[in-house]
Order: sequence, then structure tokens, then C-alpha cells
Amino acid sequence: MSTLNELLQQHILVIDGAMGTMIQRYKLNEADYRGEQFKNWHKDVKGNNDMLCITQPHIIEEIHLKYLQAGANILETNTFSAQRISMADYDMQDYSYQLNLEAAKCARNSVSKFLESEQCKQSIGVFVAGAIGPTNRTLSLSPDVNNPGYRAVTFDEVMEAYYEQVKGLVDGGVDIILIETIFDTLNAKAAIYAVKKYFADYSIELPIMISGTITDASGRTLSGQTLEAFYYSVEHANPISVGFNCALGATQMKPHIKELSALASCYVSAYPNAGLPNAFGEYDEQAHETGHIIEEWAKEGFVNIVGGCCGTTPDHIKCIAEAVRNLSPRKLK
Repeated sequence: MSTLNELLQQHILVIDGAMGTMIQRYKLNEADYRGEQFKNWHKDVKGNNDMLCITQPHIIEEIHLKYLQAGANILETNTFSAQRISMADYDMQDYSYQLNLEAAKCARNSVSKFLESEQCKQSIGVFVAGAIGPTNRTLSLSPDVNNPGYRAVTFDEVMEAYYEQVKGLVDGGVDIILIETIFDTLNAKAAIYAVKKYFADYSIELPIMISGTITDASGRTLSGQTLEAFYYSVEHANPISVGFNCALGATQMKPHIKELSALASCYVSAYPNAGLPNAFGEYDEQAHETGHIIEEWAKEGFVNIVGGCCGTTPDHIKCIAEAVRNLSPRKLK
């Protein structure tokens, strides 16, 4: 199979869509989330989507497979919150390694099933990206308005949580490390440090993808950093790609992707939400609409990796994949 870098030189690759949106379709209850292993757990766990990799792996594998069948080249593991800082909300921090290990195995199992199918002959390549989210703590901002110097967590604690997560993902067989939905670049720096430390400790090297989040029309992250500052803050990680995901729909994200495309010396990724949420927090942008907008980005030479975030489904990914299939990728500087 061609390497990720080789494929990116020739094609626009497609990353998958929303995991949470798809899980909602199964209408799981508390007992479903608990499964047998956590049947008598002392806290409610409904909503802890990451634990489904242990308790309902067939559901996660089924979702992954649907995205592959829709045309995705890069699968994200179901591990957005699977580090001990976020898992502490459920008193499940001691399961962090297992969550990541099993999540990576779920994705790999789906890839194996896909590669055995006739449909795989139409695919140019498939990779598993170990997804690392931002945690539910921030290093740059105080959670106490009366004490601006207070932090709920330390840099070392965040780094160590990420290190454990990376170990589980790599042991499970991921091809890429994806640090995503970054709203605080200091958290991202802890993740980068953890990834690089793990690589050095175990004498391995995997491609790193980095994806931030622009939260509004100002073009800044939640912690107040401009797009340009964000890029230069993470450039030292030598990522294979830098981009943006979540928070905005494709229409609202376009000017930021255009700016990043002109700035970045690496590949550029973008996976927006299915438009902006409506009054009920749901997403109304149809698959063909998202596909058309991203097609325009590709025609203008802005992107190398595209896909979907919140509200997107296999239908969205299919439309995106079809829209960019015969278009040239953005050229590196």
C-alpha cells in the first residue's frame, strides 16, 4: 500500500465524518453503554461514547465500515475523550489505556472487513488515525473568574494523560496520530510533547496530523490565538498536515482554510460541521450541500484532506468523496 505522503502528493484524501451523530442513531440506553463489563458501575455512563469500543464494539465497527464504504480514506478512532483527564468524569480513568487499545482494534477490524470486500478495489488507500481530543480542561485559561492564575490541571498531567493514550492507540495499530479540535494550543503542545516522547521512547515514527478549531468569525481559537499564531505554534511538530475542524460549517470555514492554505508549508486538512446548528442543536445542511462547498475549496486549490465533523454522516462523506475524486490536491510550497 502506498504511504500517506505518496497518496497526498497525487490525491485529495477523505477523512470520515461524525462518530457521535452516528451513535445517536442507535438510541442506546444506560444498560447498552454499560454492557456486561460495567454492568454494576457506580456512576451513570450514558453519553460516554468512547467506552462503546469496549461494551459495544460491533456498533463502532459498523459505523467505521459505513464511512469506508462511503469513500473515506482515513478513519478516526472513537477516542476523542479517551484520556484519563476526561474519563475522570465517569471514574473510569484507569481504563484509559484499554479504551484506546480497543478503539484502535475496532478501526483495524473495520479496515480488514473493507479490504476483503469488492468495494475496496475502488479505494486508493485506507489509514487509521488515532484521534486525540483537547480534554475537558484548559491550560491557558482559568476556570475561576475570581482567580485568573488558577489552573485545574498542570502541563505535566495533561502530557502524561496523552502519553498513555498514545501508547494504547499505537499498541492497537494506528497508522497516524491525529491531534484534533484544538481550542487551546498549550494543550496541543502537551499532546505534541507526549507523542514525540513516546516515539523517542519506543523508537517509532508515525505521521502527525494537527487540527485546530476556529470558534467564530474573528478567526481565533477559543483561547484567543489567531490562525497564523496557531500555525506557527505547532509547526515545530513537523506535522504531515495542519487544518481546522468543528465549530463552523464549510461556508463559514472557507476564509480560514484559504488563509491557512497560503501560509502552511505542509498539507492542509479541513473537516467542517454540517453547517451551523439550529435552535435545537441539530444540523440541517444536506450531504450534497456540504459536498458542493468542499468541491469549490478543492477547485480553488486550498485543501489536501477533507471530510466532516459534527452532524455529518456517511451520506455527507460519500458526496464529499465524489466531489473531490477527480480534482487535484493543493500543491506544497
